Amino acid sequence: MQPVMSAESEDEKPDREERVRRIVHIDMDSYYASVEQRDNPKLRGKPVAVGSPSARGVVLTASYEARPFGVRSALPSLTAKRLCPDLIFVPARFDVYRSVSAQIHAIFAEYTDLIEPLSLDEAYLDVTDNKQGIPIATEIATRIRARIKDVTGLNASAGISYCKFLAKMASDLNKPNGQAVITPRHGPAFVERLAVKKFHGVGPATAAKMERLGILTGADLRAKSLAFLQEHFRKSGSWYYNISRGIDDRPVRPDRERKSVGAEDTFMTDIFDLDTARAEISPLVAKVWRHCEAKGLHGRSVTLKVKYTDFQTITRSRTEPAPFETADEVIAKVHALLDPLFPTAKGIRLLGVTLSSFTDDVASGSADQLQLEI
Repeated sequence: MQPVMSAESEDEKPDREERVRRIVHIDMDSYYASVEQRDNPKLRGKPVAVGSPSARGVVLTASYEARPFGVRSALPSLTAKRLCPDLIFVPARFDVYRSVSAQIHAIFAEYTDLIEPLSLDEAYLDVTDNKQGIPIATEIATRIRARIKDVTGLNASAGISYCKFLAKMASDLNKPNGQAVITPRHGPAFVERLAVKKFHGVGPATAAKMERLGILTGADLRAKSLAFLQEHFRKSGSWYYNISRGIDDRPVRPDRERKSVGAEDTFMTDIFDLDTARAEISPLVAKVWRHCEAKGLHGRSVTLKVKYTDFQTITRSRTEPAPFETADEVIAKVHALLDPLFPTAKGIRLLGVTLSSFTDDVASGSADQLQLEI
């Protein structure tokens, strides 16, 4: 799908708003892998995966050279190596990634104080009233990307729009090392043409449910009434109703502290055997671990969530005296919680993993929970 490109029309106002916000979503391109290729010239131009090559390892980030082979983040390392025999694994260096991220966020702060980090390599910026007095958000995005390149040697992509949802969608349109803008005039039409499975925040399970309901595109979603969407998607129904119309009023907010970080997945086919269940744990842990590492969160407690085909839900938790040091440790602990549940007479339709009991002072005050898409 081609982005709607028009810097001059950024100020076009939808009928429902008196003033249009200017939101920029910055997303570093293959961040961890790009840092490794920057620091080690021998890795440049080669398929690289950041992560552990062990039997329980997972890919944290893959370079663009690895992606044509199907290597993606959260993929089990053994699967990644099978897909790409020449894949080079390098261990993660989160201290370096955090240091480079601090440089990037300092660049953001040159333009605005309204910065909402999503991870080390991704953030929303509200540049409506920016420090440089630049009236066009696309120009700000171009300058930020150039500054990031000059300071860090890394490429960033950007999406520009009047709301967070569309800015996020726009940042993927011209990756890598590109940017796109979705204007207020064209936002609703853009959403109508988009497949719902590509919506940010719509995971595989939700996309499959929408397909069963005959919802394949944004236009299909918009055709459903609010009552219908609330009936089938509960609290999320209102959200889907609004974004199908290009409406997202969420402000850009400073990063909020978290009490827990979790990820879960609902399966198309119920799971009955232990090996299959174990295989589904690795990408869940990878998603959670990557976010926690990016935020500098060190958890001592892990919780396994299991929902059966009859919708009975159980949880099993374990708290350690010291924080987990590696994702492999978390996987091993989750396996220890999972194994006693087998054999099972009824299928498992959902598995989830959550880390909590963070040792740093990040769980105080206004802390809350974060549920990641998988």
